[in-house]
Amino acid sequence: MVVRTQRQVVDYALQRRSLLAQVHSGRVGVMEVCDAGPYLLRAAKFHGEPSDVTCPVCRKEPLTLVSWVFGDELKHASGSARAPEELARMATMFEEFNVYVVEVCRTCSWNHLVQSYVLGTGGLNNRRSRRKTAAE
Repeated sequence: MVVRTQRQVVDYALQRRSLLAQVHSGRVGVMEVCDAGPYLLRAAKFHGEPSDVTCPVCRKEPLTLVSWVFGDELKHASGSARAPEELARMATMFEEFNVYVVEVCRTCSWNHLVQSYVLGTGGLNNRRSRRKTAAE
């Protein structure tokens, strides 16, 4: 899901491709890359968004995308997984926070950082809500 205020996007596709090449050639073990913890697997189940991409390791099921949010302004919500609808709402409420999207296979526990970006109003709400003075 792309939100209008999404900026500073970083795509980790090259890093992912390199790691998978190492796995398929036998230089990196499957157990080293299929290490999603219980918290990540639970987040995938309850907050994840299904993707059209099949797991590149086990090839048994589509991957689930989990979006993690971080930012000082988020306070207690920082470091938590959020559903796409929540991200859209949060993007209108907070000035700036980081989102890290991780793909997860709920069958074999493959997981990899896919993308990161910044969301938020970027100060737009502050400018809009300010009242104009008589001189303006």
